[in-house]
Amino acid sequence: MISLEHFDEIDMRVGTVTAVSLNKRARKPAYKITVDLGDELGIKNSSAQLTNYEPEELIGKQVVCICNFEPIRIGDVKSEIRILGSDTDKGCIILTSVSPVKNGSKVY
Repeated sequence: MISLEHFDEIDMRVGTVTAVSLNKRARKPAYKITVDLGDELGIKNSSAQLTNYEPEELIGKQVVCICNFEPIRIGDVKSEIRILGSDTDKGCIILTSVSPVKNGSKVY
């Protein structure tokens, strides 16, 4: 188990997907996803295995992201954030807000 203090160290924010393309060099099928996280954090890239969605389905969606993990390289993409989702029998389903919020809004 982790403590509340450790949980509070995780920087979760809501951002809007602005672009999606295939990450051609990823070992498992994945997209390069660009997310607008507002004025404080700006535009960030992620490689995410969300290929159960069509790219146009993701553009404009608000997603919940972890923003303070160390970046990792996945194929051709420097993945700066982790987009959160839940694994289902239909693939990974993104976590999003019920109502629109300002890009960069913190998740508690």
